[in-house]
Amino acid sequence: MIADVDDAVAARVLELRRAIHKHPELGFEEHATAALVEAELDRLGIAHRRLAKTGVVGVLRGASPGRVAALRADMDALPIQERTSLPFASEVPNVMHACGHDAHTAMLLGAAHVLAAQRERFVGSVVFLFQPAEEGPGGAQPMIEEGALDDPPVDAVAMLHVDTRIEAGVVSITPGPVNASADELRIVVRGKGGHGASPHTAIDAIPAASAIVLALQNIASRETDPLGSVVVTIGTINGGYRNNIIADEVLMTGTLRAHDPVLRSQLEDRVRRIVEGVAAAYNARAEVQVTYGYPPVVNDAELARDFAEIAEREAGVLVKALPPTMGAEDFAYFAQRVPGVLIRLGIRNEASGAMHPGHSAEFQIDEAALPVGVRTLVAFATAVAGGRLPRESARS
Repeated sequence: MIADVDDAVAARVLELRRAIHKHPELGFEEHATAALVEAELDRLGIAHRRLAKTGVVGVLRGASPGRVAALRADMDALPIQERTSLPFASEVPNVMHACGHDAHTAMLLGAAHVLAAQRERFVGSVVFLFQPAEEGPGGAQPMIEEGALDDPPVDAVAMLHVDTRIEAGVVSITPGPVNASADELRIVVRGKGGHGASPHTAIDAIPAASAIVLALQNIASRETDPLGSVVVTIGTINGGYRNNIIADEVLMTGTLRAHDPVLRSQLEDRVRRIVEGVAAAYNARAEVQVTYGYPPVVNDAELARDFAEIAEREAGVLVKALPPTMGAEDFAYFAQRVPGVLIRLGIRNEASGAMHPGHSAEFQIDEAALPVGVRTLVAFATAVAGGRLPRESARS
């Protein structure tokens, strides 16, 4: 049984979380956060190095050889003005930890405290991945390219993500897809300008764009298996000059999301066919550009099932099933390289105001869940480094 997080470590995790929350930093600007992480690792005698500008990789080697577990936390905040009135609310205008990355970083440092105290009897090694820029443009790939998983070679990786869908302290470990891909869509519709009083002399790009928005919804409603999942969202529409001018151009941007890599690969062609066809029906022209972003996060099924059992039995946590989301996470790149599992930690407590979704200016967490997160991370690291996870079939 994994020992409970003692009062001193729990207090330190809380202190770290609040300090990071008060001083949030955007992607690849996490200089103070990275320095805080490095100072804490120095206190624990854990060797570390910088990667990907502001990323930090710490390595704890046990007393005897074994496998290598990696634990990942993201460090960046979002460009949001906080509206929580917390005593430790963000002191940086228009920047806020509205997705829990402050808690992720603090819990990983808490796990480092617990594991460092066991190093004399610890088997194997643990790599601590403190990653920048998860919210964009993405820090996972640069860290991997600079060797984050190679020195020492990692056998399995896990991360915790706080989640307001489940009650504080409850853990969700789901085999298979847990997050969607996220690709950017840009559409330009071109017509022919003219006077608003003489529409027959022009080619109006606005009704063509309107029809395209509606037609694109057929991808989800009529071209995708109802048991599958896909999102086609148009988020912005910009066009026109004034009330009596026919618009000659409309620019639209949106997002494409899917859990299934095969379905994801089909979306661009489907979008292009519909957009170009509808534009032609309105005597207009259209251009489509898709910029590919994060792939889906797919938990290693066997690793997830095996760790769920260990988490309940050895860490004493309550594990519940939770459906995947259409949100994206660049942890996907780590999970593509080695067996990986994204774990969700419930932080919901309506009585304390912890029920607003991530990316909300009112986002809060129930801090009572933090020790549960630390315990869960320690259980994963211990099981992997000790050779019980992943099984050989999961690694092959």
